[in-house]
Amino acid sequence: MAAVTIARLSNAQRVVVKIGSALLTDSKTGKLNRDWLGAFVADVAAMRARGQEMLIVSSGAIALGRRALGLPSGRLKLEESQAAAAVGQIGLAQAFQESLSAHGRNCAQILLTLDDTETRRRYLNARSTLNTLLRLGAVPVINENDTVATSEIRYGDNDRLAARVASMISADCLILLSDVDGLYTAPPSEPGATHIPEVSDITPEIMAMAGDAASEMSRGGMKTKLAAARIATEGGCHMAIANGRTLHPLKVLEEGGRCTWFTARSTPYAARKRWISGGLKTKGTIVVDAGAVDALLHGRSLLPAGITAVQGRFERGDAVSVRDSEGREIARGLSAYSNEDAARILGHNSREIEELLGFAGRAEMIHRDDLVLKKG
Repeated sequence: MAAVTIARLSNAQRVVVKIGSALLTDSKTGKLNRDWLGAFVADVAAMRARGQEMLIVSSGAIALGRRALGLPSGRLKLEESQAAAAVGQIGLAQAFQESLSAHGRNCAQILLTLDDTETRRRYLNARSTLNTLLRLGAVPVINENDTVATSEIRYGDNDRLAARVASMISADCLILLSDVDGLYTAPPSEPGATHIPEVSDITPEIMAMAGDAASEMSRGGMKTKLAAARIATEGGCHMAIANGRTLHPLKVLEEGGRCTWFTARSTPYAARKRWISGGLKTKGTIVVDAGAVDALLHGRSLLPAGITAVQGRFERGDAVSVRDSEGREIARGLSAYSNEDAARILGHNSREIEELLGFAGRAEMIHRDDLVLKKG
């Protein structure tokens, strides 16, 4: 498995790493573990220096804020957690900024709620922002927006948030740094518990290994990690659960440290194309001319100039059907504009979009990455 781990990490173009409060903060004092953070960021910077795009999903804001506000130990009320997060997030962001800037890297803070990855428009805005930050060489540090998220709209754990982010930005690899080195057939403390180096399919038997969340022997933390693995692998992203308590955890993992890999059956690109083609219901139709049909068949994006008509009601990010003048479906894709805005710019050059709409939108009506040709 060492060779597999090395290859998956070194070959990944876009990597998401999730770290938890137990790694970032001292459980007794509540203070930030700066030695660990410095070593971890050094690993991130080294991977970024060799051309890999890195994103960090980090817990720790509530733990840091609890100490700063003098809140008691034990379960916090929702409003207390939100107050602690508001205070702690400042210190957490500053710590990451200082650590990354020491390696010549820019740090960006992104706070997300469940709605941001479930509501289509928010999803697109978040995805666009993250992609832009990566293109500009920054390292986004992402956390759940605990200051505004209620119990009804929270993820409740950053494992699943990290998996949603990985799927959102088509990451190749997701690493969950934990206090265990992977999945076992039973709780690791039990005699006969066996480490599982690789999982190719998350079956009911695999889920049962996480324990019963209602029992005293529950491993609820592993349950959320398996839920994250399902999200990630369905999006074409490999995922690993690894022990993060050592210094330089990513370097240790890359050198063959023990972990459990959950393997994706396709690439992020293929998974996204499959989702666009068959996983979404089309909300409208875009009719295009012969020149646009030819451009699409040669792998290009759909530009407003090639559109002759817009049918139906749809919003930015909705799936639409692309048809030729005879009504034959040529492709399906995600529209960069609503039907009303599309109707205003159809037939026009992309350079005219800002003048026509009053804002500088995308040059493409449907970008080729968001478009799938229909066979036959």
